[in-house]
Amino acid sequence: MFGPAARRAAECPDDPRARSTVGLLHRICRVYAGVGFAVPVLGLATAGAMGVMGDAWVIASLVLTMLAAASLIVFVLPGQEQLVEGVEGAGGAGGVVTVAAATGRLAMTTGIFNVLWVAVTVLMIVRPGSTTGV
Repeated sequence: MFGPAARRAAECPDDPRARSTVGLLHRICRVYAGVGFAVPVLGLATAGAMGVMGDAWVIASLVLTMLAAASLIVFVLPGQEQLVEGVEGAGGAGGVVTVAAATGRLAMTTGIFNVLWVAVTVLMIVRPGSTTGV
């Protein structure tokens, strides 16, 4: 949603609604990142309660969660911030081309973030090697 909204705002720099949409989507992602920090904390508490802290699937999911958090903090949020700032100052074809390239990079890093979260979700559901039931 963010990429198309950023491109739309760059194409129509006089549209305040398009610019505010980009800002709103970025704020939603920042809140998501803040709330997302509860996931590993709750995961550690649950794994501790289940007595599976040393299991490979828990360790792998923690490593993947940390990689996902790092990609969000280092690539996704700063990429969005650059686009928010760029959209506010965009004008003409040069701005649109820059925004198009930046949204492509952002789509790639967001895709990596999503694949990491999917892998964590699969590990949490399948729990390979787990003897805790189900």
